[in-house]
Parts: sequence; C-alpha cells; structure tokens
Amino acid sequence: MSKIIATAAIKGAYKIYKQAEEDLTQALESAGADTEIHFPDTAYHLPLILAMTGLKVDKVGQLQDVIGIAKDLLPPVPSETVWLPYLGHALDAGIATLLAEETIEALKPVLGKPLVNDGIWLGPTDDVILRKQGIKLVDGSMPGFAACVGAMPTNEEAVKLANQLREKNILVFMAGSTDGRSMAEQLAEEGVQMGWDTYLVPYGKDITAAVHALGFAARSAMTFGGITPGDIDAAREILLYNKNRVFAFVLALGEVDDEKYATAAGAINFGFPVIADTDIPQILPTGVCTYEHVVSQIPHEEMVQKAIEVRGVKIQITEIDLPVCYGAAFEGERIRKEDVAVEFGSKYSTCFELAIMKDFDEVTDGKIEIIGPTFDEVEEGGAMPLGIVVEVAGKKMQKDFEPILERQIHHLVNYAKGVMHIGQRDIAWIRVSKAAKEKGFTLEHLGRVFHDKLLSDYPAIVDKVQVKIYTEQAKVDELIEMARKSYAERDERVAGMTDESVDVFYTCTLCQSFAPDHLCIITPQRLGLCGAYNWLDGRASYEINPTGHNQPVEKGDVVDAEKGIWEGVNKVVYEKSHQHLENFSAYSMMEHPMTSCGCFECIVALLPLANGVMIVNREFGEMTPCGMKFSTLAGTVGGGQQVPGFIGIGKQYIASKKFISADGGFKRIVWMPKELKEMIRGRLEALAAEAGEEGFIDKIADESVGLTEEEVVAHLEKVGHPALTMDPMF
Repeated sequence: MSKIIATAAIKGAYKIYKQAEEDLTQALESAGADTEIHFPDTAYHLPLILAMTGLKVDKVGQLQDVIGIAKDLLPPVPSETVWLPYLGHALDAGIATLLAEETIEALKPVLGKPLVNDGIWLGPTDDVILRKQGIKLVDGSMPGFAACVGAMPTNEEAVKLANQLREKNILVFMAGSTDGRSMAEQLAEEGVQMGWDTYLVPYGKDITAAVHALGFAARSAMTFGGITPGDIDAAREILLYNKNRVFAFVLALGEVDDEKYATAAGAINFGFPVIADTDIPQILPTGVCTYEHVVSQIPHEEMVQKAIEVRGVKIQITEIDLPVCYGAAFEGERIRKEDVAVEFGSKYSTCFELAIMKDFDEVTDGKIEIIGPTFDEVEEGGAMPLGIVVEVAGKKMQKDFEPILERQIHHLVNYAKGVMHIGQRDIAWIRVSKAAKEKGFTLEHLGRVFHDKLLSDYPAIVDKVQVKIYTEQAKVDELIEMARKSYAERDERVAGMTDESVDVFYTCTLCQSFAPDHLCIITPQRLGLCGAYNWLDGRASYEINPTGHNQPVEKGDVVDAEKGIWEGVNKVVYEKSHQHLENFSAYSMMEHPMTSCGCFECIVALLPLANGVMIVNREFGEMTPCGMKFSTLAGTVGGGQQVPGFIGIGKQYIASKKFISADGGFKRIVWMPKELKEMIRGRLEALAAEAGEEGFIDKIADESVGLTEEEVVAHLEKVGHPALTMDPMF
C-alpha cells in the first residue's frame, strides 16, 4: 500500500478522533452522561457503531466506550520514509474514523448544532426510507450507490455527474466539501430537486456526515442480510455482505485532505473503492475490494463508467434515444406550475391512455404517429387534449394483459426527466417542463419510450408495438368513448367474483414512488383505488412478472370477517408498508382503513351530522359538504397514511357489495356530485334494488341540493334517507 495514503489516512483518523474526544468531553460537562442521544426514527441506535461494535448506544456516557474502541484501533503514525505493503493499519484507522465520525454526528444536537439542517441537508436515514431504498439494492432495481465527497469544478459539471449516475439508477449520497463548496450546494444553485425521491441525498456539508452513507450500508446488511450485530465475527459478516451485495463506491471530488483519506479508508473496509479526479496515489491490487481499491486522476466525463467497472456494478438499462435523461431516479420529480411548458389532462383538458391488443398484421413495430398539432403550437404554460393509444401484438399476448401494460405508462412517462405523470385511464395528467421542451423533448419521444420499454420490459408477451398520439379535440373526444367502453369491459370481467370465493388477494405497490408507505390490497370486490387494476389484472400482472408490483397475498386465518381482517393480509401490509401499518380492514373506513397515494378516482369522507359519507370524484372542482374541495381533501387523505373517516377509492368500488360494508355499506352514501351519480347510476340502482332500497340513488344529495352538511341533512330528512335511522358511524 502507498505510504502516502497510509500516512494521510492515519493522520486524518487522529484528527477526527481528537474532534470526537473533544465533543464528547464538552457534552459530558454541559449535558451529562445520562442525556439521551439518537438518530431520528431508527431502531438501529447509532447504526455504524452498532454494526462494528455491537454497542446499543442511546446515552452520551456510553460513547466513552466507543471512543475507547476507536483509540485502541488507531495505529501509530508511520514515518514518511516507511513503506507499508499491506492495508491493515490504514483499514483500522478507517474504522476508528467512522466510529469517531458517528460520535461527532450523534453529539451535534446535544451541543446545539443541527443534525438535520433546515436547508438542503437531510441528515441520517430513517428506517422507513432504509427499507424502501434498501430493497432496491437487494433486488437489483437500484444497482448501487455513489458517495460523492467534495464538489465539482463547476455547477454545470455537478449537474452532469448527478444525471449520469441517476440515468443508471444509482443512488447519490453527498457529503463534505472542497474549498468550502459542496456538490449538493452546486445542485441546489441550479434548481435541481434533491431528496430520496430523486435519488439525490445530501447528508451534510461536514466530512463527518459521510458516515451516514456507511451507516445506511451497515443497516442494509442487518436488515436484509439478517445479520445480528454483537461481536467481531458479526462485524466481519456485515462488511463482507456489503462487499458482495451492496455495490457502492466513493467519488472523491477535488482535493483529498487527511480527513477525506481517513474516511475513504473506512469505506474500503466495506469493499467500496475510491475513484478520484485528482492525482493521488493509487492502490490497484485486489484484496479487500473486489478489484482496485483507489483509482485516481480520472476525467470527470469518465468517472461514472470507471466506478462501475472498478466496483463491478451490474447495469441493466435499455438505451432510449431521448434528448433528456431517463431512468427510475427521475420518477419522483415534480413539475411546478411556473415551470410547465405544456400540460395534458386534469382540469385543464381532456386526456386518456389506452393499451389494446391487436393482431400481428395490424401492428407495424416502431411506428409512432402524432395525429394533430404538436405542443410547439401551444402558448407556454398552456394545455392540450391528448389521447394515447398503444397497440400491442404478441404470440403470448392476452386481453387480460392490456391493463397491466397500460398502467406501465405511469412510470414510463415519469422516468423522463422534466416530464410528470399522475393518474391513469381517462383521468391521466401529464406535464412537460420548459427545460425538457428546450432540450427538444416532443410527443414523438413519448411514443418512443412506450415502444422501447414495453418491448424490453415484457419480452415474454410483447413482440410488436405501435403508438398513436392524438391531439385533435374532436378525435380525442371520439376515442375517449371507445376507451371508456374498454375500461368498462375490463371491470365487468370481475363482476361475478366475491372475496369469499378466493384464497388469494393481490398487492399493488406501483405508486410507492409517490407514497412510500402506501399499498393497495386488491380483492375481487375491491379494485385498486386508481380504478385501473382489478383482481384479474393483479393475477395477470403476477403471471407476466412474478417479481413486479402485483404480488399474491394469502389471506390466512380470519381475524374479523365483518371488517375484512385476515392474519396473512396484515402480515403482508406490515412488510410492504415498511412496518408503518400493523392492521388493515378491507371493509371499514372507520377502523384501520386502506391507505391512499394520490391516484384515487374518488375520495370518501365522513359527514358526522348526516351519519353518512360523501363521495367526490377528481373532476368535481367545487366546495363539498365536508368543507374542503377535492384538492384539499387529497392532501389530507394521501401520502400512505391511515386516516379513519377518509379513504381514496376507484369509482367502481362504490357499487360493490363490500363498499364500507362494515360501516353500513352503500346506504351510508348521502352526497355525491351529479356527474358521478349518473356515471354509476345503473350499478348502484341494481345493488340498491337487491337490498330492497328501490329509488335509493335519488335520495342521495348532490350539488343542486346543497354544498353544506346542514343542507344535506335537511334533504335527507325530506326524502327519508336510511342513513338517518342507522347506528352511529362512530
């Protein structure tokens, strides 16, 4: 090993150790040994310390043992003339550095320093995020992470590096600085959205904040590798797990001082190599890392590819010829109104999307047609009608697979940087940013995405794809009726099934990019809240992709048949919600209701004075009797939270026999917009007639009756609505 690196790493370890020792002395004097310390929302105490020592630290005084271990690990500082042919001393110094750095970070709140800054810095990772992101590392959908330490020479180069990493779905951690500048600050100055949803995670400006990236790695081993910390053997297992399964690397940007050398030595213990842009000594022989340990003087445009080669990261990406970056890392991006070049759908225009199966001779593979004007012809920030028809042919294609392919439009659009997609079917909403338009993004590129990704992602069933995109209002109005007939036919297929007739339900986690703790439990009598996935769709999706968003759920033993609670379902809900939800009631909105993301077609809300519920659909923009418009309600209901008295639903669920059946069922409906009432009139009338409630739907109030709860109650009393004589909902 290079004597320069060894000497610098050991010197840096002593410097960081000294700071930790001083901070601990100050904390003991000012706060006392019994003062509690912790990182927010984690069961792993101080995770790096726990992983390497087995110590569960939650009080200031316990850090004295940690500092003692770090001190024992510090080797003597070697003479500048001594050549060390091994990594041992530097590796020990690296572990000592990480223990000291986590001590410094943990003591910040005690010493009056912010751990999580109000600005761009996020601080340590909580367990919910760890599970969401860590699973991606385990299943390969996120091939690895990059710890970027320092800053790039220019803001433009920082943005380019971040996008190169994200295009390959690599998570980006940022810490430390170069000449007082950090990469995260450079991105912020360029208006780049940062956070876990965009794969850009700024931990902190201090070099000590880099320890949170290693803490993330250590917890991945303990969480997904099932390794119980406690002794030196467990610590070794955790390090080997990361070497073999967590494909991470360090990008050293700018000057590497002693403290950075020491931190890099800590990362090498995990098998994470260092790629530097400056001329620092290299360590090329293999050993602790799979390949090289330190590679230096790499040009910025080659750093990402070199890091991938050195770490052995497996990248599986289909290249698409687009003028904007493309990858899962851009899925959580939001396009604000002031940044919009053009938008389609929502309250601004008519918009729908449809995937349909065609015979082989009806599809010309790769053909993309734009029928109507392009968005270049619309004033900036304006809206256009849009109809997306994706026609698919395949030897193993089935009609049952249409909605699965159609629902992929949601994330395939979102993967394009500067393009946002919400909703589905005929309530889709797409925004294209000014930046994407300036780079040359067009509707034809949208079609190219659908063609290339459906062929690459579903090779077992898709052989040919052609895309037709309509922007003429008359044609969109004509075709949307065809699309709605197709949606209705899909819904009819599941109409005769019951929840009791099957032993398996299906999950849908497609929207976890927007609401990490949310998942739909799809049953024969309760479709997904987006309205696009029913039970048959879930089954077909699982057949197509056994590792995809729709997974089977064994119901297991019945806990409460009336409320729809099963042991097997509760277990899966707990796991898939990242331990956020412990119980789930399929048939109650008052007790442990299903969570919502933001893609629901309708919202159901309790009206206490009426002893019933109102239902409002996304298209209704006026005030509602609960005192909130749809947009305000959506903010209350969404985000993956269980909110008793409020649920998001698909429209067809309103006429299901299981619609809030534990709370009184359809007879609780006391208000809904007239448009929605007419849309589901036939189905709801049939359900009401079967229950001996003929004429029920006309007893439901709408906006013509009133928009306050008092007006609704007066109407209910006038027409003799059954909700008034039912048991209280509370």
